[in-house]
Amino acid sequence: MSARLPVYLDYAASTPLDARVARRMNAVLTDADAFGNASSAHAYGARARELVEAARAQVAAAVGCEPAEVIFCSCATEADNLAILGVAEYYRERGRHVVTSRTEHKAVLDACRELGRRGWQVSFVTPSSGGYVEPAAVVAALRADTVLATFMHVNNETGVVNDIAGIAAVCRERGVPLHVDAAQSVGKLPLDLAASGAALASLAGHKAYGPKGVGALVLRRSAGLQLAPQSYGGGQERGLRSGTLATHQIVGMGEAFALAARECEADRVRIAALAARLSERLLALGGVLRNGDAARAVPHILNLSFEGMEGESLLAAIVDRVALSTGSACTSAKAEPSYVLRALGRSASLAESSLRFSLGRFTTEAEVDTAAAAVAEAVLRLRAVSGYPWVAAGQAETVGAAGP
Repeated sequence: MSARLPVYLDYAASTPLDARVARRMNAVLTDADAFGNASSAHAYGARARELVEAARAQVAAAVGCEPAEVIFCSCATEADNLAILGVAEYYRERGRHVVTSRTEHKAVLDACRELGRRGWQVSFVTPSSGGYVEPAAVVAALRADTVLATFMHVNNETGVVNDIAGIAAVCRERGVPLHVDAAQSVGKLPLDLAASGAALASLAGHKAYGPKGVGALVLRRSAGLQLAPQSYGGGQERGLRSGTLATHQIVGMGEAFALAARECEADRVRIAALAARLSERLLALGGVLRNGDAARAVPHILNLSFEGMEGESLLAAIVDRVALSTGSACTSAKAEPSYVLRALGRSASLAESSLRFSLGRFTTEAEVDTAAAAVAEAVLRLRAVSGYPWVAAGQAETVGAAGP
């Protein structure tokens, strides 16, 4: 960490590029034989294509699918849109109903709302107070005309993990394909798409220590699905995502995913210890509530609400010492409470007073201690100004499956 910059605890928004990934990308960028278009038939195209296919195999191995099922995109948002709009439009004569949850990423929610504007009906499942979607709730929302269900694996604000295999099973019994937003999954927990039963899954390079500007949609061949393309041009990526492939970006994603798969468990154990250290110190302040069921969450994401203050004021008080978010990076600039926390039953005031701490591969114990001290100091100071009734240490509340 640079002495001029704050401690970085916003890994859920974007991870730093791993130096090993950067070296691999640089090798491609400086390879005099690899600059060709991977769609070209000559030797330069063949060299680029070889690199792309090797990366495709790395991504597939990391998430438990076949290389031919990986469709490279610019990001997980594009993959979400291709999956949701692509399935809905292709099967529009079969039905015009889609099921999702109220706690999805904006890339999914806005794609579903766009379908609503085009005449589809969308059912929004309310998660449990612990932040996860019950398969039974999905069953209740499915209809005879449902053409797609879409649910995230790891929630980007709370870290809570959905039972994707359970949701996929109830969807499959009713002939409905499941799309999974798995942008936050890779490197945080094992991901086996073949075993999960999901038909489609969206992935992001920059959430797993890879580069920005590259992602992928996994389209399982066993699902037998067709998609309506959302872009047109040269017919790359099986005609589903036209555009010249960015060889160095794709190679970077492949290398990052290979490292994530290999180091996932070691990273998880180390980060779990750091998250426990951070959580213990902040919960000891009193009047601090954890959002989401800790028993069902990855350790990398810790979402806390601080009673007696407004989240943006707290964020402003620590911005020079700690870099983090009040929620998703895609919505944190908006002056409104987190829709995810509101869906979990949090009041507007508690949702507004929340901070998302997200740790990663390069987080150190010293950084955790610095962040904990900065937040504690700011909380006590802001509470003193607001006149918040003091809550004795040890009376902090953790909200999980039982709700607030």
